[in-house]
Amino acid sequence: MHASRRNIFLRHLEELWRHRSLVAALAGRELKGRYRGSVLGFLWTFLNPLLLLSVYALVFSVYFRVQMEHYAVFMFTGLLPWIFFSQALMEGTGAISDGGSLVTRVLFPQQVLPVVKVVANLVNYLLSLPILVGFMLASGVVPTWYMVAFLPVVAVHLLFTTGLVLFLTTANVFMRDTRHILGNLLTLWFFLTPVLYPLTQVPAPYRFLVYLNPAAIFTLAYHDLFFWGRWPRWDLLGLMLVFSLVLLALGIWVFEHYKEYFAEKI
Repeated sequence: MHASRRNIFLRHLEELWRHRSLVAALAGRELKGRYRGSVLGFLWTFLNPLLLLSVYALVFSVYFRVQMEHYAVFMFTGLLPWIFFSQALMEGTGAISDGGSLVTRVLFPQQVLPVVKVVANLVNYLLSLPILVGFMLASGVVPTWYMVAFLPVVAVHLLFTTGLVLFLTTANVFMRDTRHILGNLLTLWFFLTPVLYPLTQVPAPYRFLVYLNPAAIFTLAYHDLFFWGRWPRWDLLGLMLVFSLVLLALGIWVFEHYKEYFAEKI
């Protein structure tokens, strides 16, 4: 049994590696297709985060007046990875059910489709990082060498996101309400994650609940690297690495177990 599950896991990863060129091509097409037909085209990849930053900065720095130095930088640091995470979940959930003719092709590697959604949103996030760094400099927040830890943090974040997407995209094939439920849950999840407020604003008796939220652990790590200028909590990230690997393995097993039924359900 254990050998069988290990073989499923390895076969899934081998298929992804074998079709890595297809993943890259479909992710590139996904990014280009988002703004096809618009006047500014791919520039919206950079304009969207800037516009979003302007809106949130106006609301929370002017109207609600959060008393925190360089609050806009703090908010932007947590908002960008949240956008990557939430959009990857929403788009990845519908990857198979929206796959249409690709899914029904006998030889098409179905595991490519959810990964493409995650990769496309990750690239979108990475492209927005120069905007973040530029905004930090303009606001007087000097980047530190602790930012070198960004790669391991985003790698664990990617593993967690991919594992969760595999569960959700499988569920959505059999229950199309999954995407709609997820949209509402993400709204709640966003406000339970310290994106718009520092951890110190969470009452001490309830602060332990923040550490039970995987999205919060990643958000705190990004804040540490970009805003506070310090190492993230490696103990928490280590636990998240183990949890993410287990989640990914289970997600692959669920996906591979049910993928033979995808074509007839679409």
